[in-house]
Amino acid sequence: MVAIMTRMHVEAPPTRRPVRQLLAASVGNAVEWYDWYAYTFLATYIADQVFPKSADNSLVPLLSTFAVFAVGFFMRPVGGLLLGAIADRRGRRAALTVTILLMGGSSLLVGLTPTYAAAGVLAPVVLVTARLLQGLSVGGEFAASTTFLVESAGPGRRGLFSSFQYVSTTAGQLVASGVATVLVNMLSEDRMNGWGWRVPFVLGAVLSLVGFWIRQGAEETRSAEQQRAPRPGLFEALRRHPRESLLIGGITAGGTIAYYTWTSYLPTYAELNTGLDKSDALLAGTLSLAFFALLQPLGGMLSDRFGRRPLLLFFGVGFALLSVPMLHALRDSFAVLLLVQCAGMVLLTGFTSISAAVNAEVFPPRVRAAGIGFPYSLTVALFGGTAPYVGTLFKDLGHSGLFPWYVAVLCLLSSVVYLRLPETAHKELER
Repeated sequence: MVAIMTRMHVEAPPTRRPVRQLLAASVGNAVEWYDWYAYTFLATYIADQVFPKSADNSLVPLLSTFAVFAVGFFMRPVGGLLLGAIADRRGRRAALTVTILLMGGSSLLVGLTPTYAAAGVLAPVVLVTARLLQGLSVGGEFAASTTFLVESAGPGRRGLFSSFQYVSTTAGQLVASGVATVLVNMLSEDRMNGWGWRVPFVLGAVLSLVGFWIRQGAEETRSAEQQRAPRPGLFEALRRHPRESLLIGGITAGGTIAYYTWTSYLPTYAELNTGLDKSDALLAGTLSLAFFALLQPLGGMLSDRFGRRPLLLFFGVGFALLSVPMLHALRDSFAVLLLVQCAGMVLLTGFTSISAAVNAEVFPPRVRAAGIGFPYSLTVALFGGTAPYVGTLFKDLGHSGLFPWYVAVLCLLSSVVYLRLPETAHKELER
C-alpha cells in the first residue's frame, strides 16, 4: 500500500471543458445502465415469456431469469479487461464509444428475443447471448468512464466528479424503473406479457445513439506523455500490480452486494417475502432511487474535504450492523419498504459516491482503466451479480432469513479493508 502512496505526484492541468466532460460521461453512462437495469425490473415478465414453466415449482422461471442476470455479470471482467485495455492503449474516449454502441445493439437483441412458446430453446439462447454482450459492454463502461471522470477533475474535486459515476448510473436505473412502473400501471397483464416488456429495450437501443453522439465531442483525458509511451500489455496490470488488484476486490465486495440488493433486488425480495404488490414495490424502488441520486454529489464533496476512508467506514460498518434488522423489518407495506430503501441509500452513499475516485487513485495511468476494470468487475460478478439469484435461492430452499446475514458479513469484511486503506483524497493524481 505504501507503493500506492509514493506514485502520487503533481497533477497535470484538468481538462478545459469540465462540464462537457461530465455530460459526455454521464449521459452515455446513464444510457448504458438504463439498458442493463431494465432487465432486472422486468425479470418476472421475461421469466414468463422466455423460459419454460415448471409444474412443480413456480420459482423455476424466475430463478432461470436471475441466473441469466448473473451470467451477464461474468462477462463484465472480460469487458473490463478488453475494453479497459482499449482505454489504456487507444484512449478513454475510444473505449467509451465502443461500449455504448455495443450496449445499444445488445439491448435491441433483448427486445427482439422470441418467446419460448414460439421458438423453444432458441429463446433463452438469444437472451443469454444478449446479456453476455451487455455484460461485456458494462464491464468496459465502468473501467473507461471511471478513469475518464476522475482524470477530468481539477485538484480537490475528484470526489465530486467521482460521484457522477453513480449519479448517472442511478439516473439510468431510475429511468428504467420509471418506464417499467408506467408500463405496469398503464398496460394490462396480457399486454405486458405480450409486447409491453419489450418496449424499454427497444427504447434503450435508440437512446444509445444519442449517447454515442454526445461522446463524440468529449476531450481525451489520457496525457500526451501516456499517449507517446509504449502500449501496455493486456495482462500488465494484473502481472505488475497484483496487490492493487486484490485491494480493488476487497474495497468492492461489500459495496456491490449492498448496492445490488438495495437498488435492484429489494422490490423483488419484498414481493417474494412479504407479498407486497408488484406495482407498489416498483414505485418504492423508483422513489428511493431518486433520493439516492441526490445524495451522491454530497458524498463526493464530503470525501474531498474529510477523506475517502471515513465515508467508506460509514457505509461498511453501517451495513454490517443494520442490514439484518432493515431487511427483517420489511412488511406488506409500501411505506415500510420505502423507509427501508431510503435508510439503506444513505449508508450506501458512503461507498458509491467515491467508488470511482478510490479505484482510480489505486492504479497508475498507464494501466488505470484495465487495472480497475478487471478486478472490480470480477468482484461485482461474484457478489453483486449473484445477489438476486442467491436471495431467490434462499427463499426457494426455505431459508430466506439467511440472505440479510450474507449481506452483513460481506460488508463487515470490506470494512476491515477500509480500516487499512491509505488515505489518498488530498494527494495529487498521477496522469
